[in-house]
Amino acid sequence: MMKNDRLKKGLMNAAVPALFIIISLLAVKPSGLPPNYIAEQVFIRLFRNSFLVLALLLPIMAGMGINFALTLGAMAGQMGIIAAQGLGLAGPGGLFLAITISIPVAIILGVFAGRVLNKAKGREMITSMMLAFLINGVYQFIILYLFGTKILPFNQNRSIILSKGYGVRNTLELTSSQSFDNLGDKVLTKLLGSPLYIGDFKIPFFTIFLILLLCLLTWWFGRTKLGQDMRAVGQDMEVAANSGINVDRTRVWAIAISTVLAGIGQIIYLQNLGTMNTYTGHESTALYSAASLLIGGASVASAGIFNAILGTGLFHMLFVVMPPAATNVTGNAMIGEYSRMVISYGIVALALVMHARRKLKEREMDRQAFRGDAKAKEKLKPINDLK
Repeated sequence: MMKNDRLKKGLMNAAVPALFIIISLLAVKPSGLPPNYIAEQVFIRLFRNSFLVLALLLPIMAGMGINFALTLGAMAGQMGIIAAQGLGLAGPGGLFLAITISIPVAIILGVFAGRVLNKAKGREMITSMMLAFLINGVYQFIILYLFGTKILPFNQNRSIILSKGYGVRNTLELTSSQSFDNLGDKVLTKLLGSPLYIGDFKIPFFTIFLILLLCLLTWWFGRTKLGQDMRAVGQDMEVAANSGINVDRTRVWAIAISTVLAGIGQIIYLQNLGTMNTYTGHESTALYSAASLLIGGASVASAGIFNAILGTGLFHMLFVVMPPAATNVTGNAMIGEYSRMVISYGIVALALVMHARRKLKEREMDRQAFRGDAKAKEKLKPINDLK
């Protein structure tokens, strides 16, 4: 019976990636895009976005579901980039300064989010989504009204400030554009004589190194005391508390670390992209990351490194081929663009519905087991009375 349940669960988890592989392959021909171009774009997006998707794993491990407060980390990363650029620093030094600035901001936001989510146990996902909207208002106020003033002057580079004398421009051309990629090229040039290429595609060595490092740290972290505590809390909070684990503190750690990783991931993403939409560039971070993870066969209650990497590749392959395919089939470019929103929102909605349905089934099974135990006790009562 247990083997059948495991097999059924495995097939259900594999069904989602298989479905998206089929859809993507069917969309390749109508898209009219050459295979080399599709492969190159998928690899670029995979290396650009994987760090953000991996940042979702710890809250799921701790039983908190998908962390839609990942947007808080993205905002911290963008504030770090704006500060570094306002101070006139470019290149890898500017990016490392941006990371240094983003980490304390992300820790503060992550601890705040974790404490709020501890007050909303069982409703973490919708609460984290509302938190993202709340902090977004604070972020908009700081960027629009404080940057460029006496509070946050950044006089070294006034070109990022609006003409009215305060507030950051809507779109920034990053002076540290692809600095991590260029840093990796310099290292490879010294070691091997030239950067690495696959065809015409130049491998972003340093970005890959950071992603592999995060994968290794995530794997190692799951085997530490704190990582084991998170797993225990994710399986059963009551049992974990009875075992002496500080459940609330462990959950705060999970959200705080996830938020810090999201800030670093947003910086990696933006430096590869080369431009930053100051006021809206962070808004879809959590949604697209969650969709990528779920496409990889993960669920709201269980996810791993393999799910994150596979899902990121499949999600962005669909993002590459679906809009031109839909445009060519229907003759309407707007339908091609709307297909992106349908895919991303639809995947997350389906995952939440499946999670709610699974929870209801588990509760029903618990009730049936409880009723069975009660009936057994009633049958044994006369025998116990005779004893």
